[in-house]
Amino acid sequence: MAVVRPFRAYRPRQGLEAQIAALPYDVYNREEACAAVAGRPLSFLNIDRAETQFDASVGTYDDAVYQKAHDLLWGMIARGELVQEDKPVYYLYELTMDGRVQTGIVACASVDDYQKQVIKKHENTRAEKELDRIRHVEACNAQTGPIFLAYRANDTLRQITGRAKEQPPLYDFTAEDGVAHRVWCIREDADIAAIAEAFDGIGQIYIADGHHRCASAVKVGLRRREQHPDYTGEEAFNYFLSVLFADEELMIMDYNRVVKDLNGLSEEEFLTAVQTVYAIVSKGQQCQRPAKKGQVALLLADTWYLLEVKEAYRSSDPVAGLDVAVLQEHILAPVLGIQDPKTDKRIDFVGGIRGIGELERRVKTDCAAAFAMYPTSIQELFGVADANLLMPPKSTWFEPKLRSGLFIHVIKE
Repeated sequence: MAVVRPFRAYRPRQGLEAQIAALPYDVYNREEACAAVAGRPLSFLNIDRAETQFDASVGTYDDAVYQKAHDLLWGMIARGELVQEDKPVYYLYELTMDGRVQTGIVACASVDDYQKQVIKKHENTRAEKELDRIRHVEACNAQTGPIFLAYRANDTLRQITGRAKEQPPLYDFTAEDGVAHRVWCIREDADIAAIAEAFDGIGQIYIADGHHRCASAVKVGLRRREQHPDYTGEEAFNYFLSVLFADEELMIMDYNRVVKDLNGLSEEEFLTAVQTVYAIVSKGQQCQRPAKKGQVALLLADTWYLLEVKEAYRSSDPVAGLDVAVLQEHILAPVLGIQDPKTDKRIDFVGGIRGIGELERRVKTDCAAAFAMYPTSIQELFGVADANLLMPPKSTWFEPKLRSGLFIHVIKE
């Protein structure tokens, strides 16, 4: 059963939350990160991407960068810009985007649960990406970016969340991108015990987003155990910062594909090949977006085609049945020659937050075709993870993004 603990977070002093909260470190390249922190000394991105404090002569992964992250974090704590809770608590973290609200429970999940696959993953991680966050956590002695976890909805947690949100929030601000953020602190001992007990009755928790951050936090925890062979299991390094959302709270957006060329085929030849797998439902100058699983919209030249996969190519297998897997296995690989979408430079991925207009722009400028996908569902994600399988790359796009800097979990003893 899942162990989900309250903790004594470091968090922004009230009044500073909007200045400190920042988008996750991995949504920026270095140039974008430097621009984002310009004139914003309190932005947590200064800590998450401390290379922004140096000129280009200092490498992104230089030792000095990680030391700078440590110094900036503990400087904010020393100045009282980040304050520590006086007791272990849970928080509620509500995000509202385009009128849609989702609320998660901020807590610490267990390294042991990850090891025992109570916390399930659906994608692999890359060692080089893990190493960066391992060094960051080690240097800072803190986990600074929460892991986005999901669980099947629970009545007890739903009721506690509803009651807590009747009280005035601890934080309430709207970020520059229009996403509204509100936070409540759950301090009552009875509620804290009820939340822990409710999670103890939940058999599986799923990583929705943040596989690299999660793997890195776990590896740091395991290293600390080696360094402290008399550890009890209660030490902070045995847990990692998380925000846990009920499945009913979440929305996964489409994760679309654009391809640079048609692998030597004419448009007519390519469309003929596509029709061996998909039936054309409609065509026109405007995109008719996929309305259900099995549908894909194809943009070829200036014409949109709404496609629906033929019965022979449907599958009940948790992975093979995914729309992104059908497209990859039956069109992208055999027809376009894109065997490994993780490394092939002929394919790009466009998050649904960018809209259909971005797909049309790419086809007009540097691509031969675009595919607008129907979003993978949270239940499909659970099904893949429960089968101990992995999704194809770029299967899910979650919005809105959790902000860093609102909650910090210190792991030094």
